Amino acid sequence: MLAFLASAALPALRLLDPERAHTFAIRTLRWGLVPGAAEPDDPALAISAFGHRFANPIGLAAGFDKNAAAGPAIFRLGFGFVETGSVTPRPQTGNPRPRIFRLTEDRGVINRLGFNNLGLAVYLRNLAGLSDRNIPLGANVGINKDGADPVRDYRMLIEAIGTLADYAVINVSSPNTPGLRDLQSEAQLRAILHAVAGVAGRPPILVKIAPDLSSDGLASVVETCVTQGVQGLIVGNTTLSRPAGLKSHHAAQAGGLSGLPLQPLATAMLARASLLARGRLVLIGTGGVFTGRDALTKIQAGASLVQLYTSFAYHGPALIPRIKAELLTALRDAGFAAVQDAIGTRARELAEQD
Repeated sequence: MLAFLASAALPALRLLDPERAHTFAIRTLRWGLVPGAAEPDDPALAISAFGHRFANPIGLAAGFDKNAAAGPAIFRLGFGFVETGSVTPRPQTGNPRPRIFRLTEDRGVINRLGFNNLGLAVYLRNLAGLSDRNIPLGANVGINKDGADPVRDYRMLIEAIGTLADYAVINVSSPNTPGLRDLQSEAQLRAILHAVAGVAGRPPILVKIAPDLSSDGLASVVETCVTQGVQGLIVGNTTLSRPAGLKSHHAAQAGGLSGLPLQPLATAMLARASLLARGRLVLIGTGGVFTGRDALTKIQAGASLVQLYTSFAYHGPALIPRIKAELLTALRDAGFAAVQDAIGTRARELAEQD
């Protein structure tokens, strides 16, 4: 009930500038004012991936808690896992405001934040305070806009995180840092991953890719990740494309588009990645997940795990128990006994849709 009361405050928060509303949400979590999940998850929702058990496959995507500042309360909302960041070596303010735009009519968001964060030192202090957690924690890392050396910086970030996170994500797909998406090219990505692979005691490594990759680009990324010992892919980040039919007057804003309009593109890219990976990588699907049926579609496209962000921003904590209940119903309606049984069962079909 308290989760629904917390979500009931969302209409008032939507009267605020999106970035101010987001800051308020982080503070509310840090103060422990948001209630935790009431019931344990059904065992049918459990999944194991890269050496960890997830009580359910629904996770919070990077970008919500950039500085790992929300505190332990974020682990009590009912997510199966939480990913923090993106963090860069040095603090940076990001792009000028306004830089987040709600596309309410389209249930989407456009952002051009530009990796705004407090830097690695603050991030590590906050991560160290989250050691007493009951769900897996991810750390998403990026590079500064100025003065970056990708090979040096990504290696240093992974070394610094060490055992503070259960997995780490190399973010080479944000559209708001100039030149970052160029790091998805075979030669540059291989050099970064080769450097990271040499870090002793590192957590499992995943790579977050853009949904805008070409077919050849996606195939190259998948093979490079496999040969360099990467454990998984997150598919995908925000898109620079603008699907036909967007209604919001913010649709022409520059930046990356997330939310429901991204769903077809991201799901098709996920399915194509699944077919290319052939079980050699763990896939996390994100982009436009608003319901349990949306989550099942991502799983059937090839995802073992699913992440939310925009839908969580629109619906708040009450979304989490609802989406898990809907996923359980959708699984049973489709004849699956557990999440594991559904992975990739529609990959070939969904790869043809976008």
